[in-house]
Amino acid sequence: MAETPSNSLRAMTKDDRLYRMRHSAAHAMAEAVLEMFPEARFAIGPPIDSGFYYDFELPRSLAPEDLEEIERRMRAQVEADHRFERSEVGKEEARTIFAAQPYKLELIDGITSATVSLYRHDGFLDLCEGPHVASTGQIPPFKLMSIAGAYWRGDEHRPMLQRVYGALFETQEELDEHLEMLEEARRRDHRKLGRELGLFTFSEDVGSGLPLFLPKGEAIRHVMESYEREVQTRYGYQHVWTGNIVRAELYVKSGHMEHYRDAMFPLMTDGEEVHALKPMNCPSHMMLYKSQLHSYRDLPLRYAEFATLYRYEKSGELGGLTRVRSLTQDDAHIFCTPDQVRGEFARALAILREVLEAYGLTSYFTRLSLRDRGSDKYVADDDRWERAEQALRTALDAAGLEYVPATGEAAFYGPKADFIARDALGREWQISTIQVDFIQPARLGLEYIGDDGQAHTPVMLHRAVMGSTERFLGLLIEHYAGAFPVWLAPVQATLIPIADRHVEYARGVQERLQTAGLRSEIDSRSERMNAKIRQAQLEKVPYMLVVGDKEEETDTVAVRLRNGENLGPIPLQDCIDRMLDEVARKSHS
Repeated sequence: MAETPSNSLRAMTKDDRLYRMRHSAAHAMAEAVLEMFPEARFAIGPPIDSGFYYDFELPRSLAPEDLEEIERRMRAQVEADHRFERSEVGKEEARTIFAAQPYKLELIDGITSATVSLYRHDGFLDLCEGPHVASTGQIPPFKLMSIAGAYWRGDEHRPMLQRVYGALFETQEELDEHLEMLEEARRRDHRKLGRELGLFTFSEDVGSGLPLFLPKGEAIRHVMESYEREVQTRYGYQHVWTGNIVRAELYVKSGHMEHYRDAMFPLMTDGEEVHALKPMNCPSHMMLYKSQLHSYRDLPLRYAEFATLYRYEKSGELGGLTRVRSLTQDDAHIFCTPDQVRGEFARALAILREVLEAYGLTSYFTRLSLRDRGSDKYVADDDRWERAEQALRTALDAAGLEYVPATGEAAFYGPKADFIARDALGREWQISTIQVDFIQPARLGLEYIGDDGQAHTPVMLHRAVMGSTERFLGLLIEHYAGAFPVWLAPVQATLIPIADRHVEYARGVQERLQTAGLRSEIDSRSERMNAKIRQAQLEKVPYMLVVGDKEEETDTVAVRLRNGENLGPIPLQDCIDRMLDEVARKSHS
């Protein structure tokens, strides 16, 4: 079921006690690093969701063992209980104080007021607005976690700094729980499990951010996409296909070239025509709509496509399946009249709920992503923006959804209802979206003839449930810890012949499983039965079907489950029926 949004979506404010604690710990860490490297140049050190970090330019790369020394020095500061003292100085005096710190000088230049705020504790002075706890003695339990590279101000053309992350909570118990959750997350890391389970790989020869799916990974993708295709068809969607390359001029007309250019691959020129790898489906779907005449009686018109899209993500931001350059989006676009928006939103929401339920993702909440009126990253059309936002709010309210407004998170062409799901570890993933767009259909000249005989511009809803097959699969691998339910498992049963003479019977069993639509493999290696069972458990196969003389004589299979449960010999058809029932029910076990 959908839930009331939690505080996890809300950013910490400066009034929060944890904000002050984590901010103060970042300053303590900066002092410790400067004690070790007096020539260090330090940048920024904010509190974050689970702790804090600070960015440094250092004379050498930090090693994991350096974290222990930094921690030791930080704990000495906590023990010494140094007070945090605030002061204000003029900008020129601040430039003198931080003359050897170029990152601080750049920050000072960006301050519009005549004075700047400084905080000092012990011998460390930093440019900082605060607030902090009263003294270092009030910094609660913490642990330094990792070292990572980070471009100054997130700009890949600026210097690469070293970022040190720390975790901090008010009690040791909370910190321990967080560390255990991180350890479990490492065990569930989809990159690790994807490699161990033979689902996908990456190749330097192919390119960064371009995943390659092995047979087992493709089997899961096929099931995921086939299932959603069936659901969409049942809800009145028609499936289309629009290719991978589009004339760049179309993206100029739609607004993508102006507002999305940085995320697009370099353009390709062929004589007078310039083409682009497709980053979005919506302009192509609008051309499908535009290829025919439409009456209000034809609407709503629902197009869906599982399309491969290409986005030029920065190399430093790529991560397994969750951030790739080649992705498959379960995209849909609904063309409708303004008074049909509420009903089509409800229909899209019903699909979303059904699909997320099938995957066991029942804890989620909604974010209303709105434009930032002061930003230039949105198409300038106040009237259509107002109409779109009102239509989306009305649809959300009619659906009874509680939501958190988020300014600045809208698409460049319209507001969004984004759905954030929680996985088995309680982590949040933004996956599904329903967007209301009054702008692109008008820019591209889409029309329908209304009941008044006049031409009108349709509204377009953008809708994705999984978001992208790749990212959603990464989520599922971690959510299930690689132990997919029977309906999704790439191999639903491993057949284990006890001896070589039983392989032929195992092949007959496999044929009957395949006829029933079940996926299986035969482990015909010259290994002991228990070794084969252990291997199947490591591969997280739901069913292990052991066959020997007795099973061959009685047309049975000895069933073991991956959780270690031994069901013993049962008729083969009963086993098939049991598995088919789990598949039909989308059982989460």
